[in-house]
Amino acid sequence: MKLFVTGIGTEIGKTVCSAILTNHFKADYWKPVQSGDLHYTDSMKINNWVGHEVCCYPETYRLHIAASPHQSAAAEGKQISVEDFQLPDTSNTLVVEGAGGLMVPLSDHEFMIDLIEKLQLPVALVVRNYLGCINHTLLSIMALREKGLSLKYLILNGSFPTDTERVIINYIEKETHIIRIPEIDSITKENIETISNNLKHVYNG
Repeated sequence: MKLFVTGIGTEIGKTVCSAILTNHFKADYWKPVQSGDLHYTDSMKINNWVGHEVCCYPETYRLHIAASPHQSAAAEGKQISVEDFQLPDTSNTLVVEGAGGLMVPLSDHEFMIDLIEKLQLPVALVVRNYLGCINHTLLSIMALREKGLSLKYLILNGSFPTDTERVIINYIEKETHIIRIPEIDSITKENIETISNNLKHVYNG
């Protein structure tokens, strides 16, 4: 299985959720674009947080500025195209983590969702509760449907009000698995392993 982890926005826990999935499936990991934080990349975090000896494939783009990939690339005189990306050659399960949400621009004309479409991967959509998360979640699901992309997992990261969760779950297809991740006080290898060992995939409906 190969899976693309994306989110409804930034700073909602995609990398933590990717670590949990990587540990749960004993998977390999790939971050196609790293913008900023080159001193402590998401691949480095995965290596620190995951229990097994995980294979982290090198990023296609490592950009210095912590900004949208198209802005970071432009600052370095580069232009990103979805044709630049090829899935790592592995027979193992692979977790691919995107940058930001679906409409994060890779260039002036291509977005993260175009990369998912090019790679033809099922999607795990990470959702975190905040004012506006229902709107952002439903718009993300609409965008995936418009592209004909499969939403394999809806990941509810942290606690949610009942009314919020109900509206979101009522909107997804019955084939989509729901994964609930508890609030994590401290991100450690031990906590990631405990959560991943107890991970359950619940079908909607």
